[in-house]
Order: sequence, then C-alpha cells, then structure tokens
Amino acid sequence: MNVGRAGVLALLCLLPAAEAEDLVLSIPPIKTSMNVENQPVAITVSGSVSGASEGHDATPFRLALTADLSNLQRNITAVLSSQLNRAEKCGDRLTIQRATLTPNAPLALLTANLHYEKWACAKVFGRDVVKRLVGGDGAVDVRLTPAIEANSTIRLQSDVGEIRADGSLGEALRSGSLGPAVRDKIRAVLATAMDKAKLEASIPSELQPVASIQGVQFADGAGRLCLNVSGEVRISAQQLRTLIDQRKTTR
Repeated sequence: MNVGRAGVLALLCLLPAAEAEDLVLSIPPIKTSMNVENQPVAITVSGSVSGASEGHDATPFRLALTADLSNLQRNITAVLSSQLNRAEKCGDRLTIQRATLTPNAPLALLTANLHYEKWACAKVFGRDVVKRLVGGDGAVDVRLTPAIEANSTIRLQSDVGEIRADGSLGEALRSGSLGPAVRDKIRAVLATAMDKAKLEASIPSELQPVASIQGVQFADGAGRLCLNVSGEVRISAQQLRTLIDQRKTTR
C-alpha cells in the first residue's frame, strides 16, 4: 500500500506528540522554633522544585515553599504579651488581653485587644502622688505585607489599620506614640518568626547557588496562616533528575 508523502504526514499528525517529562523534587518538612517565655513556637517549612524537562541546558524550574505559621497563630497572644506588656509606675501600663492573627491573602491581619493606662507621678505638699491620666480598652488592627528585598531577603511591611477606642485612649492610639509603638513591636515579632523559619535554608544545599526567590505572600491554609514563597531554580533536567534519584535512594 503506497500512501504517498501526504498520507505519511497525515499519519504522523495522528500520533501523540512526545511529552516532556514532569520532574518533581519534594522538599520535606523542616521544623524550627522560636522561644517565647520558655515556650517553643514551631514553624514548619516544606516545598518542591518542579517543571517539565526540556533539553540539556539549564532550565528555570519552579520553586515553591510554604511556611506553616499556625502554631504562631495559636500562641500569638502570649508572643505579643511577652513583647508589649509593661507596667510603669509613672508612665505607660499596657496589657495585651487577646490577639488574633488571620490570613487575608496576600496580607495577614493582626488584631490586638488591649488595656492601656497612662499614669503620672508628682509631689504634692512633699508627698508622692500617682495619678491615672487616661485609661481604657481598645483594639488595634495591623496589616502585614511581606515583600522581597535585595538578595532575596523577605521583609515585612506593616501599617496600622482601624483603631477602635473611645475618648482619650482613642486619641492616644491615633495621634500619640502608642499606635506606632504597637505596630513596630508587632512587625518585629513577625519578622523574627520569619527569620527563624529559615526559608532559604530549607532549599537543598545543592540548589541554593542557583535558586532565587521572586514572590511572597500570606495565604489561607484552611484557616491556618501560611507564607507562600515562589521562585525559580536554574538547573538542567539531568541534574534535577539526579537529585530526585539520590533522594529516593537515601530514604
């Protein structure tokens, strides 16, 4: 049977195209912790390097990392209390009554319910007098936004959102130094947690020189606060395949 050139081309078109092999290198969970008042707060990071193998040259494979911050969520009241609570005889007295940390992708929202009092000391007729100037309960919302800086460093940007407090306490939170102080402390606590997570260190050592972090955002993992990191790893398909095989043999 002679189908001719046109017939051969038609038959070839019916054959399935050769598909590139999908490669996936799993990064197993790595757990670190930060101590708060002698209480460890665990942070777990896991991820993968994946993509289709195409040729022998270095190819950008997808890097995906996820830091599970749910343990920090559960302990956020204790974490903030250890950093923010203060009881000055002549000055500020601040107590974090309750705090919540919730995902609002791509941001995270931290709400701190607090009790605040400001006291002043003076001498009246030779006697020390301590007087409360202002006090009450309030709530402060702080929006937290992760960002990528130079050298793939992850930093937190924060700004004070809604402040719910009446009278002189509301004024102190909105226009005084108290609101920014609470914001800065919250940002410092969360930044410490992200540093402790050691996201870059979770990347296999063989890939760290050729890996770059390009995006980061908070995410909702069924109510759990997660930090998702995306980037790329420039490596040949054969090199990635070798790493995958090595991981299989060491299990």
